[in-house]
Amino acid sequence: MASTGLMNGSLLVLQISTDGNTFTNLGHSTSASLSFTLDTPEATSKDSGGYREVIAGARSIDISFDSFVAYDDTVDVDTMIGHANNRTKIHARFGTAVSGDTTYAVQGFISSIDYTADAEAPITFSGTFTSTGAVSIGTN
Repeated sequence: MASTGLMNGSLLVLQISTDGNTFTNLGHSTSASLSFTLDTPEATSKDSGGYREVIAGARSIDISFDSFVAYDDTVDVDTMIGHANNRTKIHARFGTAVSGDTTYAVQGFISSIDYTADAEAPITFSGTFTSTGAVSIGTN
C-alpha cells in the first residue's frame, strides 16, 4: 500500500546499479534531491503580439546527494568516484521502498563528487548524477 500523509525524508533513498537490474542504496546517505527540468526555448516572433512565447524543449533530471564516508559500504565514495573517473553510465533510482510509492529511474553519469574531511567531524562526500535519456516513472 502506498504511503499516506506527510512523509519522513529517511524513507526516500537513492539507489545505484551498473546493470539496471540489481540496485543498491547509496551507503550512509544523509540527503538526496531530484531536480526535473524542462527547457523552454524562446519562440517569440513578430506574430506574438508583444508577448514572449516559449516551446517545450529538452527534459532532464539531476540528482544531488550527500553521504558520510564508510569504506565498507557497498556503494561508497570510492565507488562513485570510480564511476565518474571511468565515465561509467550507471542507473539511478530515486524513491522509497514502500510498495505503491512512486519511483524515478534513469540512466546517466556521476558529473561531480566533493570529498570533505573537516577536523574532528565525520568525513562526507556529495555529488551530482546527471541523466541521459528518458526517465521511467513507476511504482515499487
